[in-house]
Amino acid sequence: MKKYTILQLIAALCLLLGGCQDVETVVPDVAAVGISSITATFEDGSGNFKGIVEEGKNEIIIVIPYYYPENTDNVMTMDKFTNMRMSASLADNVTISPALLYMDLTKENVVTVKNQRKESNRYIVKGEIRKSTACLLEEFNLPGLGISGVIDQDKKTVSLVSTDNIGEVLADVTLSYHATISPDPRTVALNYDEDVQLTVTAHDGVTKSVYTVQKRLPEKLNVGIRKGSVKELFIKKLNADLGITTANLTGGMAAIGKYIVLNTRAEKSIYIDAKTGEKVGEIDLGAITGNLINFNTTGDEAGNILICNLSPNDAANNKYFKIWKIAGVTGTPQELISYENTPQYELGRKFSVRGSVDGDAIITAPIVNTTAFARWTIVGGQVTSQTPEIVTVTGPTVWGLHCDVIYTSATDVNSDYFVVSYADNTAAWVNGATNVTRQKLDPLNTNFYCNTVDYVEFNKGKYMSYAWVNPWTWGDADRVFMLNVSSLANYTGAVATEWGWDSGNPVVEWASPYDGGVTGFGPKYIGQPANGNGTADVAFRVSDNGYYLYLYFMFTNGCIAGYQFDCIDL
Repeated sequence: MKKYTILQLIAALCLLLGGCQDVETVVPDVAAVGISSITATFEDGSGNFKGIVEEGKNEIIIVIPYYYPENTDNVMTMDKFTNMRMSASLADNVTISPALLYMDLTKENVVTVKNQRKESNRYIVKGEIRKSTACLLEEFNLPGLGISGVIDQDKKTVSLVSTDNIGEVLADVTLSYHATISPDPRTVALNYDEDVQLTVTAHDGVTKSVYTVQKRLPEKLNVGIRKGSVKELFIKKLNADLGITTANLTGGMAAIGKYIVLNTRAEKSIYIDAKTGEKVGEIDLGAITGNLINFNTTGDEAGNILICNLSPNDAANNKYFKIWKIAGVTGTPQELISYENTPQYELGRKFSVRGSVDGDAIITAPIVNTTAFARWTIVGGQVTSQTPEIVTVTGPTVWGLHCDVIYTSATDVNSDYFVVSYADNTAAWVNGATNVTRQKLDPLNTNFYCNTVDYVEFNKGKYMSYAWVNPWTWGDADRVFMLNVSSLANYTGAVATEWGWDSGNPVVEWASPYDGGVTGFGPKYIGQPANGNGTADVAFRVSDNGYYLYLYFMFTNGCIAGYQFDCIDL
């Protein structure tokens, strides 16, 4: 049956042509505004049941869901609606009598509405239990393949962004509450290499939506990330969920396609599924296992794991600074860089790579208690020199133990780069040709640390991510920010207030959720020891088809999390 809004129906019923008429003969006129809404609640103020008017009737029906709350299996009965608090929104100079206070919605309640023209119309108000008409397909995933469908509710399409053969697989779906789907892709394996039609039927058994699931490569936005596309993939506790029981020593991660590798000093590395966060396996590092040997890790853009020691502290390697390469989770460590560290710079607390060590890359390692970093270049898979260039940055004060550097190019040492450091405690954009800071963001409170950074180019947009770290049992600084660094002009100001609330700065493309310190990603919120070393890590990865951007971050003793963004033009 066709339905009108209360505004339309009651306004129409309030219009009299030349005097009072029966409601059946009233000509609709939405300009004659009377009641815009009417609502019933329980005596304690809970519940929110709204009224509708059906075409051709002078009845206002307070619709009561069959299940309430609708996300439960709690069946409603009319005996609960004998004493309901009523309220209505009226247009100016419109009155309703008797005054709305309480109604027994199991009965017919008569009210009179007098409009601006002083014309009166009578309505019957009563309650009615109705089954839901909601029939949306809200989420569609192929969990075995890590594919999430992009749903266009207007066109009733589900796009599976994939260039690979999918075949017959089971799906995971989310529907409107109490709706059903046919065929049910959760129990019937369907071939998604061809278009598939799915019918979602509302609880009322009548209202339906037909969706077409199609494998395709949709259009991309002209540039950058689609607003609102962020999707939480997983949040895992390092200890309880992933079995990392050693405190303070998990300080780095490598994002390498299907897996995220977590490095814990003196232990085997573990790797988790990059889409679900579930632990998949372990990597035995063999001879490079040691508290000061497998000190930190990162990953390049070709799926290689890189591991470095802490030099000159690592006496086992004769104070050399070394970086080992592992070709994926099944590879074995191979020495990539071996630098005789004289005059004994302290290297290895952080290091970063831009590009692929199988092709072209720039590797950077900050030097503790300076404003300098060591830089190696790789061309055609070969390290150009085991002895690094030492680059001094002008702009920051001296940084201590906490610093990270990432270039914006894998081949051009004159390209700009980003430095995050403590005690400057901010993120600096540096001119790669002069090594002079172009611009800094406002610093974080010095009780906390900035110490990890990554950079990516995605759909012609440029993005940088860095972390705020809380090393104490108190404080709420465990946050991650993704910045749009396509324009230097926007790179200014504060990304958040001193204690974490978002500042509204347009440079911030996305920030990790913050609720004032009630929950979070750091150890404080999950009952683990404080992050005494003040360490964390962030990493970007782009899907092979270029439609998805992934951001991963980890706080020592806390959680690792994964988020997905896309550039699909819906």
